[in-house]
Amino acid sequence: MQDADRWLKRFTPASSPATGRTPGAAALTPLTRIRSRVVCLPHAGGAAPAYQPWARHLPADTELLAVQYPGRQERLGEPCADTLGELADAVAAALAALPVLPTVVFGHSMGSLVAYETVLRLARQAPQALPVRLFVSGAPAPAHDRTNLPAPDDASLLAYVRNQGAAQPEVYDIPELRELLMPSLRGDFALLARYRPARPPARVPVPVTALGGDSDAGCPPESLATWADATTADFASRVFPGGHFYLQGREDTLAGLVTTALRAAAAR
Repeated sequence: MQDADRWLKRFTPASSPATGRTPGAAALTPLTRIRSRVVCLPHAGGAAPAYQPWARHLPADTELLAVQYPGRQERLGEPCADTLGELADAVAAALAALPVLPTVVFGHSMGSLVAYETVLRLARQAPQALPVRLFVSGAPAPAHDRTNLPAPDDASLLAYVRNQGAAQPEVYDIPELRELLMPSLRGDFALLARYRPARPPARVPVPVTALGGDSDAGCPPESLATWADATTADFASRVFPGGHFYLQGREDTLAGLVTTALRAAAAR
């Protein structure tokens, strides 16, 4: 479980009968009464705590795990991944090592692509760990055309982040914080530029739901339909008001969606 501890941060549900804690990080030691799992993957430059607010909106018997990529926060001393496939290999291995539970995987932006590649690996290597549904958010399905990415220089990356409406973009204006944050931002966009999915794109054997904002220039609503060709199971989509980070402030709604998917799977 040590490797899983590096890659996955657990945020305990509010009033959890297993812990009695308010939402917060916890080690990946077994919790009693946990019956299902939500796994979330952050955007480029993002970190696991971006999903911590979801914990208070999930049922007490559902654990929330957020992926922590290398090169940030407590993994600051580790080099960023060179390829998206490297990330997906590690995340798939970490998930395969966990006790089997009904699971939903949710990825936003770059996290959608990592989630998709992770599920493909689980299908090949650990089918018992496949999620009951994959949620992809703020990204079209994998394609070889990556012309929507910013130039790799810092000024272009920072302008792109600000234009997307990321939470607290002002942290990049503080020299000390910018020095800590820029390596992961550069690294993530570099691996996105190098990412080349299989041709034709492989299909995951689980249902997919694609989510996005109605004013997201990088992922317009019509592009969400491209995910229909990335699954052999059923497909659904939903559009919310807002831009690329439409999900900020909608933690209760999104937690409700993943909870509904878990309950539907349990009822089958």
